[in-house]
Amino acid sequence: MNDGDVSRQIQQMVRFIRQEVEEKANEIFVSVEEEFNIEKLEIVEAKRRKIKQEYEQKGNARKELLRVLNGKRGYKNLIKALVVESLVRLKESAVLLRCREVDRKVVESILEEAKREYADKIKVATPKITIDNVYLPLPPPTKEENSHQPYW
Repeated sequence: MNDGDVSRQIQQMVRFIRQEVEEKANEIFVSVEEEFNIEKLEIVEAKRRKIKQEYEQKGNARKELLRVLNGKRGYKNLIKALVVESLVRLKESAVLLRCREVDRKVVESILEEAKREYADKIKVATPKITIDNVYLPLPPPTKEENSHQPYW
């Protein structure tokens, strides 16, 4: 073999090796792209499931709240628990309590019990609670009947 034949054969081998490298690089690129898309799809699906689960939990909580609000005893217990929780957070001996006008009678009916529960819980004298004559506004009506209104 002469120098020209050797040189052509080396060039042919170099082209073959480069072609093999390019093909292998393309295979790796396609494989990585596929893995990336699969992983991205899995992340999106996981986030979608999480959002759906949170939406269902909020829906269930809303249904439970509506159930409590629509029952006289449950609503009174909710109001009392909210008053006691507020007293615990404020830790004041005298409080001005503001409520919705439609809830005033309910608030008045639970006030003494809420004061005793607070005093027993915190081990202090019962606080002086005055119901304000300025009322909180009603919430905007929902699609259903105005479910924030007590039904009794």
